[in-house]
Amino acid sequence: MSEIQTYSMNFGPQHPAAHGVLRLVLEMDGETIVHADPHIGLLHRGTEKLAESKPYNQSIGYMDRLDYVSMMCNEHAYVLAIEELLGLEIPLRAKYIRTMFDEITRIMNHLMWVGTHGLDLGAMTLFLYAFRERELLIDCYEAVSGSRMHATYYRPGGVYRDLPEQMAKFKQTKWTKGKDLTRLNEWRQGSLLDYLEAFTDDFLDRVDDYETLLTDNRIWKQRTVGIGVVSPERALQLGFTGPMLRGSGIAWDLRKKQPYAAYDKVKFSVPVGKTGDCYDRYLVRIEEMRQSNSIIQQCVKWLRANPGHVNSPDHKVTAPPRELMKDDMEAMIHHFKLFSEGYCIPAGETYAAIEHPKGEFGCYLVSDGANKPFRVHLRAPGFAHLAAMQEMVEGHMLADVVAVIGTQDIVFGEIDR
Repeated sequence: MSEIQTYSMNFGPQHPAAHGVLRLVLEMDGETIVHADPHIGLLHRGTEKLAESKPYNQSIGYMDRLDYVSMMCNEHAYVLAIEELLGLEIPLRAKYIRTMFDEITRIMNHLMWVGTHGLDLGAMTLFLYAFRERELLIDCYEAVSGSRMHATYYRPGGVYRDLPEQMAKFKQTKWTKGKDLTRLNEWRQGSLLDYLEAFTDDFLDRVDDYETLLTDNRIWKQRTVGIGVVSPERALQLGFTGPMLRGSGIAWDLRKKQPYAAYDKVKFSVPVGKTGDCYDRYLVRIEEMRQSNSIIQQCVKWLRANPGHVNSPDHKVTAPPRELMKDDMEAMIHHFKLFSEGYCIPAGETYAAIEHPKGEFGCYLVSDGANKPFRVHLRAPGFAHLAAMQEMVEGHMLADVVAVIGTQDIVFGEIDR
């Protein structure tokens, strides 16, 4: 009798389901996984060290590039840490705008996740549907910041600028004209808030469409039910947060437990799973999109009724308006000093955490009193989840590795930092 031996194989980094930069070394016994060893560092950009060499404001753009599908949420933790060290209170309107854009970002993240996770497991149609809605939300990013992805919209003291009074419209081209052009511009006749109101009224039907395609789909359930099961106790021990922890049945959500921005002023529920498998985590994220939709509607209603400032009046920290800068020498000096050398923060340390779409994203910030941080350390949710890869896939088949990578919702910008 010939002796059967295990063999090793590379899953990635060029494998499409490995998200381009994960090298997963699998030890296989036939089709069954005996051991999985994730290798990281293929995307390492030294974000934390780069942030320590620049004035505080100039590192906000680096945060966008960590988890590059949840841009503004990354900014939020960093900006909160700076505000805590400064003891800076921001206007209530800015808090509501941040809350609204955090939830817009959460929906964008989950749309990207459900589309690509479906694609990894063989569901092509959903990818096209999810990206259709995601594109509509990317237009909101563009409306407030001028950029479609890396917005740098949150600033210490508030946000870059108030919400626009007019949404940009599509212009006629040889591809879009007539009825098509009218349909594309239907929601764009008013302000950004009008646009978001129209989007949220329509979005719940779209989520129902995604569920029609997947939730009771026989193949989808075969690929996800009972795969990558993590018990509630083990999820806590492994440092899981976000949908990974809630999928195992633990209702931990920083928006409820440690409210920040305007989360203590809006109503929403925290969905939890029962069995802690890939299917439960899918259901949790689908329900989170519905809850985010509700929060956006509440924020739109409040922002419409309460105009006001979106920035702290302290121009040592926030940039003065452009019009004032052109007339007032004092404002000109503030502007020049702010963008050339920034501001000094009192010596101290803080940790600010937010409920990122993937889990708890935290920023540990140490100041020595200079205009640059002495230490920046980022707590990325995906790092702890990836560490559990071996435990989640052991004993499963090779095809199930794809489902587990997908359910973890990994983005390597934040893991490699």
